[in-house]
Amino acid sequence: MAKPKSKNKRKQAQAEAAKTAPPTRRNLLGYVPYVIGGAVLLGGAGVWGVSAVQADLAEQDLSIIGDGVPTIVQVHDPTCPICTALQKEARAALADIDDGALIYRVANITSNTGSVFANMHGSSHATLLFFDGAGNLTQRVQGATDRADLYDAFMAHLDRES
Repeated sequence: MAKPKSKNKRKQAQAEAAKTAPPTRRNLLGYVPYVIGGAVLLGGAGVWGVSAVQADLAEQDLSIIGDGVPTIVQVHDPTCPICTALQKEARAALADIDDGALIYRVANITSNTGSVFANMHGSSHATLLFFDGAGNLTQRVQGATDRADLYDAFMAHLDRES
């Protein structure tokens, strides 16, 4: 059954004219909340991204080894699942240790600096290297290790420094 034609030809003509007419100021102002919301969302994502990159770069700064604070350096390959698991467990163990008592750094072996560092210390990926405040290598932990064992190792490392 065919749809009956509209009896109000004027409304039909207005609808057709609205489709082809340029947008009015009122129509454009209706988009303002969406534009502002998008700008806020993009700005927040940008701030988060910049701070994440800065934190990652700071974590890869190996020049602080030997500056008087005991340091743990993870020799890390970002594509290695064991390395990623070790990093997660190490960060969880460090969360229970006073800020500033122990420094955690990452030697990413996919970077030139990280690769040179790992070779210099004879380490492969998925390894934690323990340095005293003077920068001397005192211990290493290789492979997947849970956070409780890492916490104990970190605390023992701090006790040796006291």
